[in-house]
Parts: sequence; C-alpha cells; structure tokens
Amino acid sequence: MEKLVAADVETHSPDIVAENVEQLKVLFPEAFTEGKVDFEVLKQLLGGMVEEREEKYGLNWHGKRRARQLALTPSTGTLRPCPKESVDWDTTKNLMIEGDNLEVLKLLQKSYSGKVKLIYIDPPYNTGKDFVYPDDFRDNIKNYLELTGQTDGEGRKISSNTEASGRFHTDWLNMMYPRLKLARTLLQDDGIILASIDDNEVDNLRRLFDDVFGEENFLGCVIWQKKYAPANDTIDFSATHDYILAYAKVRPVGPNGQYEAILAREERSDKTNAPYKNPDNDPRGPWRADNYKCNKSADQRPNLYYPILQPNTGEEILPQKTSVWRYNREKHEQNCKEGRVYWGVDGKNQVPAYKRFLSEVQGIVAQTIWLWNEVGHNDEAKKEVQNLFPDCPDIFQTPKPTRLIKKMLSLGTSAETEDIVLDFFAGSGTTGHAVLDQNASDEGSRKVILVQLPEPTERKDYPTIAEITKERLRRAGKKIRKENPMFAGDLGFRVFKLASSNIRAWDPNGDDLPTTLHDSIEHLKTDRTEQDILFELLLKLGLDLTIPIEQKSIADKAVHNIGAGTLLVCLAEQIAAAEVEALALGIAAWHKELAPAGETTVVFRDSAFADDVAKTNLTAILQQHGLENVRSL
Repeated sequence: MEKLVAADVETHSPDIVAENVEQLKVLFPEAFTEGKVDFEVLKQLLGGMVEEREEKYGLNWHGKRRARQLALTPSTGTLRPCPKESVDWDTTKNLMIEGDNLEVLKLLQKSYSGKVKLIYIDPPYNTGKDFVYPDDFRDNIKNYLELTGQTDGEGRKISSNTEASGRFHTDWLNMMYPRLKLARTLLQDDGIILASIDDNEVDNLRRLFDDVFGEENFLGCVIWQKKYAPANDTIDFSATHDYILAYAKVRPVGPNGQYEAILAREERSDKTNAPYKNPDNDPRGPWRADNYKCNKSADQRPNLYYPILQPNTGEEILPQKTSVWRYNREKHEQNCKEGRVYWGVDGKNQVPAYKRFLSEVQGIVAQTIWLWNEVGHNDEAKKEVQNLFPDCPDIFQTPKPTRLIKKMLSLGTSAETEDIVLDFFAGSGTTGHAVLDQNASDEGSRKVILVQLPEPTERKDYPTIAEITKERLRRAGKKIRKENPMFAGDLGFRVFKLASSNIRAWDPNGDDLPTTLHDSIEHLKTDRTEQDILFELLLKLGLDLTIPIEQKSIADKAVHNIGAGTLLVCLAEQIAAAEVEALALGIAAWHKELAPAGETTVVFRDSAFADDVAKTNLTAILQQHGLENVRSL
C-alpha cells in the first residue's frame, strides 16, 4: 500500500516551482542536464525571445524577487471545516474561508486551478493605515496565527501600513504581487479579474497587472462615480470617483488577428432604445441613422473616396477629402439594394445616413464611466449594510454597493452556467451578497468563494471582520429568500478556517530521538476530526470543497464516499486482522454499486493496522476487485 503522505512531502500545498520545471522538461528536454536547467541551452532554444538587456522597461521595486518567491513557496496549512458556522452545509456550493488570503490561494490551487470565471477584489487602498501583514513569511501559518491574535505574540513582529513607513509603494506592491500571481492560475482561460482602486495606487496596480497578466490582456479602466455630492471640507479637489481595472486571463483572438469580445453585452433599456424610430414606416421596424462617413482621409483610404449618386436629385456627391465614405463601392451598392441608405425626410439630403435596425442590435457594449445612479454609491452601500444590521448601524464603514458588483457579474458571468466568482479581499461580504441576489434575480446558479482575514475589530459582538462577513451572508440570504419565495436556488455557504496541516511533519529532536520516533507513529494530529482530515484530502487530491460526501458503515467502520466513488476513505483508528476481509469486500461491493466513471482512490489511516500483514492483505483483496490505487495516510 502506497503512502499518501510520507514525511513532509505532502504536508503542504502544490509545489508550483516543481510543476513549472516539469512543464519545461516536456517542452525543452534538451535544456536539462542532471535534473538542472541549462539556461544557456534554453536561451538558444528560445532564440530571440529572451530579453537580455540590463536596462529594460517594466515595474521594479525593492523586494519584487522575494515577493515572486513567496508566491511559489508552498503553504504548510489546510482548511478546517466549520459546519456550525455555515448555512445549508450539506447542499450549498458557496464557500467563505477565514484566513490569510495568500495562504488560502495557495491551498486552492489544485482544486480550483482554471475553474474561476470572475475575480473581483477590493484590496487595501494604501491610504496609510488600512492594512497589516507579517514581515517574515518563512512560516506562513505561524505568522497568520500571530496576526489574528491566536498566539501569545512572543517575539512577534508585524508591520502596520502606517504613515511612517507603509506609505512606501514597495510595501503595498510586495503584498499584492504574490496574491495576483496565484489568482491568475485560478482563472479560466476566458475568465476576467476586476480590481477597485483609488488614485494612490492606480498607476502601480495597472503596471502590476501588466506584469502578471500581460498588457495585451488589459480590457479597460472604469471610472466609478462613488459620490453624488462634493465634500466641501477638502482642500483642493473633492474625490468623487474610484477606478476599476479589468483584465482578461487570455484575450481571444479571431481568425482575422483581431481581439474578440470577452465581456457580455449589457441589456438594452427604454432609454437606449429611444433613438430608434420608424419615420418611413419601414417594415423591418425601428431604426436609427448612423454616420455614412468616417474619420479617414482620401490619402489614407483612397478606395473610400468616390462619387455616389443622389437618387432623387440626380447629383453625384463626393465626400470631403478629410472625411471619406465609411463603405467601399461594393458595400454601398449592396446598402442601396437593401434599402439602408437614407436621404432624409424629403429625400434630398446631400449626405446620406445608414439605417441600423433595432432588431439587429445585440445589447450595448460596456462603457468606462459608471455613474452612481446606475451602479450605486458609497452612501447606498452603507445603507445596505445598515439595513441588514439595524442593531449595529456603524458595523462596517467602507463597503461597496451590491449594484456595482452585479454590474460586473452581468459582464463577466452567465446565469446559465455554474460560474465561480472569487473575492479574496471579501470585507463585509458585498460580493457574496451580490452573487446571491443576482442568482435570485435571474434564476442563476453562480457560485462564490470569499476569503477574508480575521482582522481584529474593536467590537465585542463581531470581534473580527470575518465574523461580519459571515453574519452578513446569513442575513442577506434570509432577506433574499423572504423577498423571492419562489427562488429555490442556493443561498447558503460553507465556512472553512485556515489552520496548520492535520498531518504531522517530520521534525526530529536530535536530543531525544526515541521520543520523536514514538510521537511520529501516528501521522495525524490527535486534536483533529475525521472531517478535518477528509477535507485536507480533497485539497491534496484536487477535489472541489463542495463535492458530495456520503458515509456508510461497513464492517462496523465508517467509510466515506466522495464524489460518487472518486474517493473512498476509511479513517478508523483500528482495523484488526480479522476485520480486513469483511471491510475490503464491503468497500469493493460499494464501489461496484457506485460505478464511478474514472479511477478510484481508496485511503486508510496508516496507524490503524496492527501489522503490515493486515495492511497487505487488505490491499490485495481490493486490487483483486479492481481497486488498484490504495493508499495510506
């Protein structure tokens, strides 16, 4: 029986560096010598694509190399399930994860890589006092515990982004860079990421996105009008807007070499349809007059500079040399045959118009200015939270309006598919609230993953921001259910909390090896539950954290079926030799009944077997019944 977890190899999240090296080996096997990359050979294989100039354009800052390494350093943590803090644990597909988002993003790599459709983040704006993070990332779980007040803090050093030092852009960039690197891998190829930011860091965030996502994947920079009135107590300008940067993971390119649309069109309204009239009673319905000329000169586009016939006056009309026709001769003749050339009410205009029919228009292209009356403003956002928390009107001061997030959902997700939406700076939980509300509005089945650091507040009722996030989701779900009684969709969420691995890492004490060996007989920590271990297995094997789990008693042992037979787990603490045959045959029979499409992995607790003979016999019986992948933990 193969060990699933040997020493400390499996006690951390995926090793991204090792995975990258393996991909390089597949592409350039000749660039490896004795397991190491021969960079000179690799450069030769890549030809002129290697940038070797000492001075080159790009965003650089002190600590960038360390921040890049940090993104590649595996996490030694896990996510512990918290059913009692959740809503509809058994059926929901939404997640709320409490913990440092850097560690959580690492832990989600196997299970959610390439599966997220839209990411929205509202990161700290670097205004001077609004984010904290550990200085020393050598032990990420330790720092997480220190940051959230779960240790006594002896010897702790935590930086606060204060006016004295944190306003340096490097601190903020070092915090953001590894998180964006990890977030990109979670996106689908057709996924998008949007980030709110203000003037303090918009330039740096744009360059940071260019670095991580590639400037060719920039979709736009939206101006969101966050206030509807000026603040007269400001000295110079009253800041009434924020920015929202939008990037694609990979912009699709069509056969003509041009970028294709990745954002959905917005629905048309009475206001946007108002310009479409039908003054000539055209049977094709309402239309509007489009310009028949373009902003090109005759020198630039000589094929668009030609005379056209005015059919009612008999004149030949030439465009201006600085503004030629929009269509070539062939297309103009086709327009005439189709009755699309309009010469005015009396038919005697000197310049025609093109008739564009409403029936041919598919929605509206998104624009880069979002006004408060269309997507909400800061005061609206605060009132939304106050309405949910009438007992705590000042519970959260800087939320975003749900209408703003719903606008993004309409552009980047679909009601027809189970698109995953991720927000790893969740704050009060606006993104989760918006996803639930949007699903209720359009009968959608979007799923949301929220990540929030349990940053301490000064409140006794909600001691951390993560507690506010969870309570908002609970109250929002109840409100939406009450307002939409016919909606049968998912309004719940599963809560998980970042913690150290359930599996003991090999950490020998040189002064007392006998005690170390004795303590290491049991690989699993004694203060953890079977459920804790099950979900760590899901993370390690790349399975969804909301995948169905069924339990059955076989030979008086609890056996868990995960993902319709994808994974069968028995974590019984003792399996006697006399119980092996009944247990193995029972598992084999259940596996046959489940009939999973792919290969099944069967996992046992390694310390449960009295001896190696019992373990070998169990493995042999399972393999005789087609269960080849048997592993111990």
